[in-house]
Amino acid sequence: MPTSDPIYYVEKVEIEADEENEEFEEITYDEDLSDSDADEDLETALRSMQQTLQTEIGVQEPIDIPKAVVSRRPEVVDDFIRNFLIRYKMTRTLDAFQREWYEFQTRGGAENDPELVPDCYVQNEDLENKVKFLHKEIEKMKRAVNKAGTQYIKMKKERDFHRMHHRRIVQEKEKLFTDIRRLKKHYESYEPALEELKNKYETAMREKMLTKIECEKNMSRINNLTTTLTNYENVRASAAESATLKDLDLEVIVQQQEKTDKTSHPKDSLIPVECGSNPNANASLPVTCHLTKSGGYRVVESFKAHDLAVSNLALHPFRDVIATVSDDTTWKIWSVPEGELLLTGRGHTMWIGDCDFHPDGTKLATGSGDTSVKVWDFSEGECVHTFNDHSHPVWGVAWHHSGNFLASSSMDNTSKLFDLASERCRCTFRGHSDSVNSLTFLPYSNVLCTCSADKTISLWDIRTGLCAQTFYGHINAINNVNFNTQGTSIASCDAYGVVKIWDVRQIMEIGCYDFEPHPANSVRFDTSGSCLAVASNDGNIKMLEVEKGQVTELSGHEDGVQGALFNKNGEMLISASSDCTVKVWS
Repeated sequence: MPTSDPIYYVEKVEIEADEENEEFEEITYDEDLSDSDADEDLETALRSMQQTLQTEIGVQEPIDIPKAVVSRRPEVVDDFIRNFLIRYKMTRTLDAFQREWYEFQTRGGAENDPELVPDCYVQNEDLENKVKFLHKEIEKMKRAVNKAGTQYIKMKKERDFHRMHHRRIVQEKEKLFTDIRRLKKHYESYEPALEELKNKYETAMREKMLTKIECEKNMSRINNLTTTLTNYENVRASAAESATLKDLDLEVIVQQQEKTDKTSHPKDSLIPVECGSNPNANASLPVTCHLTKSGGYRVVESFKAHDLAVSNLALHPFRDVIATVSDDTTWKIWSVPEGELLLTGRGHTMWIGDCDFHPDGTKLATGSGDTSVKVWDFSEGECVHTFNDHSHPVWGVAWHHSGNFLASSSMDNTSKLFDLASERCRCTFRGHSDSVNSLTFLPYSNVLCTCSADKTISLWDIRTGLCAQTFYGHINAINNVNFNTQGTSIASCDAYGVVKIWDVRQIMEIGCYDFEPHPANSVRFDTSGSCLAVASNDGNIKMLEVEKGQVTELSGHEDGVQGALFNKNGEMLISASSDCTVKVWS
């Protein structure tokens, strides 16, 4: 009840005996209870109870006393009636109610729990709280409904937008598919045209290269003719006289040779009787920049030349153009240092072991594992000669300086000399007891040098087909042999990495260099003859200074180097490797 209302107490009354003289049981009073018990406060009582419990249980742990919880509860019916009668001062009615209520309880009418009178204020407060809570929930639900409605409208608009966007994407997709199909058909129609343009481009590049070669040849001829005319004017009388005598002598020698050659062919070319003069014998030739430049050669260009290992390469006699041959049965022509592909040739059925440019630069000779030697003409764009005289794979090919003869070496232990005019084998050089791995001509001469797996190097006279000299010294199979530009020295390398330099005039070894245990695959002098490049199977190129004997290495290939050569002025070194690449060093 509210605190502002007055507090009412029930009056103390004495119950008188009713008319029926009912006897009441007297309640005895315990006199032992002292007044001091009433004076105990709550804390003392709790402490006493706790001590008693601890004594009985024997545990000295503190007991947690639960806190009292005050709750409001409705009044009992009889108390409500008494309070109501007292409030309005209805004493006689109150006396009658208490008397009758006591009698009612005495008869056992109040055994059940008395009914409770609900407190209207509490109920009203609860109802008001419920109403407020429901109003809040209603407001919350209204806001949620409004928000959901807004979100629904937004999602509906987004759905419509995405549906429209999806339809547009589907239309664009169908359009793109249609365009792709149309372009595919259009591209297929261009395939023949592209192939034709490619062939035309290759033809144009070939013609361009040939035109440049012809221009360079013509310029060289013009310069030579100018020099010849100048000399002719200075010594006209004496030169004419000596020329006449020389022509007579040559005619006599040729007649003698024709008489002795009983197996000659009408189209056979004449082998020069006298060796031509070597223009580089006493000339001042440029030294490779590896010796003059600080730091030596560095890789300036690298390109993949073939699908399989590159077995060898050759340099064009007039231009910075190289030919490469490979185990993939093809040969290719490249411009250096750009690495631009100019020509590709196919025709061999097995790997190609070696190649060499014709002295005028218009043809290329190749030797293959299919036992054939082929001559390719750039102007005609096809193979013009095929020689199948060898019975085993061909390892090397080399042109004579006249351009009329082609020599080859083979695994059948022989070397052969082919005549391009009569398209036949003019001579077979027999003498090696094992595979002839490489060969080369002494510059501007009729001397052919061969090296073999029988560990020897032989010099042959192509006019007679006889061996003029043999060099001994290697203890392993010789892989490659090469002359210097002056024609005074021979370099050779074997399968155990030993490189030897021989003096042609003294017929003796003048240098030996050991790069074991990896095989040396190729040796090549620079133009001046002062530096030797050794292609090693360990992936490096050994640069040997001939005079000092100092060796430096060029590293860059990932597999064995099969060939290396210098260009004419010594500014570049080109190498080919089993890693399918060609590298240009400068």
